[in-house]
Amino acid sequence: MMETAVIGIDIGGTNLRCALVAASGAILEQRRTASGIEEGREFFCSRLLGGICELREWAAGRGITVTAVGAGVPGLIGRDGLIHSSVNMRPLEGLKLGDFLEEHISLPAACGNDANIIALGEQRFGAGRGLSSFLVATIGTGLGSGLILDNRLWTGTNGFAAEFGHVTVHPDGPPCPCGNQGCLEQYCSAGAVVRSARELIPADLLATVTEDLSAETVAALARQGVAGAGMAFERLGRWLGIALGSLSNTLNLQAIIIGGGVAASFDFLLPGLRAELSRRCFPSICDGLAILKTELGDDAGLLGGAALAEERLNHRYPPLGGPLSSQSGHLHA
Repeated sequence: MMETAVIGIDIGGTNLRCALVAASGAILEQRRTASGIEEGREFFCSRLLGGICELREWAAGRGITVTAVGAGVPGLIGRDGLIHSSVNMRPLEGLKLGDFLEEHISLPAACGNDANIIALGEQRFGAGRGLSSFLVATIGTGLGSGLILDNRLWTGTNGFAAEFGHVTVHPDGPPCPCGNQGCLEQYCSAGAVVRSARELIPADLLATVTEDLSAETVAALARQGVAGAGMAFERLGRWLGIALGSLSNTLNLQAIIIGGGVAASFDFLLPGLRAELSRRCFPSICDGLAILKTELGDDAGLLGGAALAEERLNHRYPPLGGPLSSQSGHLHA
């Protein structure tokens, strides 16, 4: 029986990664290149098609048939696959990337929000295996999230659901680039850790830091026992717990799965997170809620793309949400 595989694609403003992924989640071969998005849509799409072509040729030479392609893009992606907004990938706005790929490679293809497909990847290959309802929160420069409900990705009526980083946690808080103020992302991100560290670490200790202060630097100081460094992560955990308390009371999830660069300091943010959940959740909800770390690491986007490709192949894409417009060109979920 001929072996099959799918191609997962992780698209970012800097890097473009494509991987050939087996049904087990094993990455058989991958390609990485600069995205070249600053050169425009046509240049980027040519580079993307080139990476897919290389992987298909590699697979064919080993008797492997590529059956589908899935791609993750940062930004607002409609349930019909239209890229409505992408700060880092502006030239792709207005493009239905999945349709474009299907037309050019003659394979089933789908495009989704990068945080959403990371949730799919964790469900299929990572910490979400065996769970039916959970949230994945990736904490880095910002806060991305994806929501799995009853074993399906939930994206809402238009495809924009699970923007958990833009839940208001402080009505008079700092302005957010989204146009709101007091968004969770302003309190729960790598930048928030640095701002808190500058407040909490004594000035004389900060003066001894020879490198630019970053979340990684603060984590290193915390592991050295520097006063205030660990508290910066605990403060982040508390803000995250405040927001998750409301979400958990609403959805009664099985787990919260935390990833992204800040998740490397999971042990520092966990006490504050658990403390707030205990304060704000019904005990019967909190007691059954697991707090987990992601398992897929740097390959989360690639394996998420592979999971999306399988969803498309198995006719489970678009994901759960309200009915699509009759003009979308896709059937209802």
